[in-house]
Amino acid sequence: MTGTRPQPRHTMQKEAVRGALEATPGFVSAQDLHQQLSAAGTRIGLATVYRQLGALAANGEADTIPVASGLLYRACEPGSHHHHLICENCGKAVEIDLPSEEWIRAAASEHGYTITRHVMEIFGLCPDCASS
Repeated sequence: MTGTRPQPRHTMQKEAVRGALEATPGFVSAQDLHQQLSAAGTRIGLATVYRQLGALAANGEADTIPVASGLLYRACEPGSHHHHLICENCGKAVEIDLPSEEWIRAAASEHGYTITRHVMEIFGLCPDCASS
C-alpha cells in the first residue's frame, strides 16, 4: 500500500470548473460553462458547477456580475481589485482602471456618502461584435 490517497471527487470537480473558467476569455454563465465541460467529456452536474463557481467567487478566484438571467463568472487573480469593460454580445471582457480611488471617495463625500464598497462594470460591444 502506498502513502498517497486519491483526491476527493469534489477537488477534481473544482479543478475541472476552475480550468474551464480560466480557458473562457470572458464572462460566462454556469449553464454555458456546464455545457462546455459536458462537451469536453467531463461528467459533472449543473448544481455542482454552480456550487464550485460560488466557492471560487467566495475565495476571490472568480469575478461575478449580475445580469438579467442571473450571475456571470470570470476567472480572476485572487486579491486583485479591478473593473471590466464587457461585451454585451459575446461576453468578452477586459480589465480597466477607473480614474482613481480618490475620485470615488471625493464623489461620495460631495454627496455625504461613506464608501463601504464599489462595483464598476461598463458594458458595450467589443470591436469584433461591433463590426458584425
